[in-house]
Amino acid sequence: MERLVFGYGTGGHNGEAPKADGLRPKAATPVGKEVASAFSRKHAAEREPRDWAFLGLMAFTALLFFRPQDFVRPLGSLHLAEVAAVFALGALIARRLGRGLTVTRLTPELVGVFAFAGIMLATAPFAVWMGGAVSTFTGQYAKVVLIFVLMVNTLTSPRRVEQFTWLIVIASGYIAALTVLDYARGVNLIENGRVQGAVGGMFKNPNDLALNMVAVLPLAGAFIFRLISPIRRGTAALAATLMLFAVVATQSRAGTVGLVAMVLVLAATVVKRRPGVVFGGALAAMLALPLLPSAYWQRIASITDKNLDQTGSREARSILLRESFDAFVAHPLTGVGAGQFKNYNPDGRQEAWRESHNAVLQVASELGLGGLIIFGFLLARGMSGPIQTRRLLRRFDGGRGHQRKGAVPALDPRERELLTTHAEALSAALAGWFVCALFASVAYHWTFYYLLALATLPREYLLGRMADARLQPPVVAGRTQAAVGLSA
Repeated sequence: MERLVFGYGTGGHNGEAPKADGLRPKAATPVGKEVASAFSRKHAAEREPRDWAFLGLMAFTALLFFRPQDFVRPLGSLHLAEVAAVFALGALIARRLGRGLTVTRLTPELVGVFAFAGIMLATAPFAVWMGGAVSTFTGQYAKVVLIFVLMVNTLTSPRRVEQFTWLIVIASGYIAALTVLDYARGVNLIENGRVQGAVGGMFKNPNDLALNMVAVLPLAGAFIFRLISPIRRGTAALAATLMLFAVVATQSRAGTVGLVAMVLVLAATVVKRRPGVVFGGALAAMLALPLLPSAYWQRIASITDKNLDQTGSREARSILLRESFDAFVAHPLTGVGAGQFKNYNPDGRQEAWRESHNAVLQVASELGLGGLIIFGFLLARGMSGPIQTRRLLRRFDGGRGHQRKGAVPALDPRERELLTTHAEALSAALAGWFVCALFASVAYHWTFYYLLALATLPREYLLGRMADARLQPPVVAGRTQAAVGLSA
């Protein structure tokens, strides 16, 4: 296992109609108190003392990131991550079926993930190695699908998203700390001083490690500028600093380019609210540049000067990009099979037994045009999610148009702050991931799907709040319209 959410047909509820009791007009409400929303009542009724599916998701994610089996070898035979996932899915299915609901809620992103999985299976018979294509699905992507289902059904509030994001930040900070420690001690190094991950899986390869650090770093930054306890803000700042050092220690060119893209997007989204932070951060970055090791600068310089590339990876990547495109042109409808580009060896191939090192071309060459379209859909949904969230948040500002309609209840200030900073962070995280992914074969790996879920939840949550508010009787001077009619 290496590498949200709402909504129910009409009004964004995916066919799960609110209970009739939630639609009945209530008696006059005391002045100064808002009418309780049907959305809140419905989800309050659904809450259990413990949501075992959510706890199972948290356990799985912790095991995926911390990877205790890498340090205590006997744990590997226990398959703890798989056990946590199966437990969580069982709890989710039992809870929903027990209430007469479908097995899962559906969001556009989940439908896209299902469709992408379907493409992987549909193209397997045409793969250069059918067994390998099926194995890529069953051994890797099927697990992504199941965990995405869990996220869609359990990350049902901003608070849960905050808890889930905090776990990812802490785990990534831990991995970054191990990486920096290895680099300082001069151990676990490859290719003239590049550090690789201290744990396996999606963190072992230096480029994959840098990609994950770049993707999670803005999530840590969101906690730094939130109105939370100084201890938590300090912890987030430490985690972000360690992640930044880890990217430098990997000497990853793709990670550096992705880091620059991430910072630029983050600065563009935050500058209007916190211009001092942006300019202060730019000044700190300029002062820190001379302190970076010379080996790092030499490797980064090889981006433009091939003579400085001692490993030849720059030229090899260029060849792989061309060969990936050639594979797509030769097999435009079916591709060569999920995970099978490395096994695709026609006459004249120069970089045999190598992956494409570009997520977009990886999908195109392995899954054909259908897979490329669906993957593009998922990318577009993820990147548009934070933008739409910020637009929806403006409708909760209590502006004149909003007051005139009186449809959308006000957001709690803490909830509003959480959603705003989260959206800003996810825009930057996805931008950084995408730029890094242009140099890595990570289309089926975990990181993107975690970011996709986190990017789309706030939008779905706000749409749910707005749809639910439209079900409420209008409030006139602290009383519902129905109550006014009865008193008349």
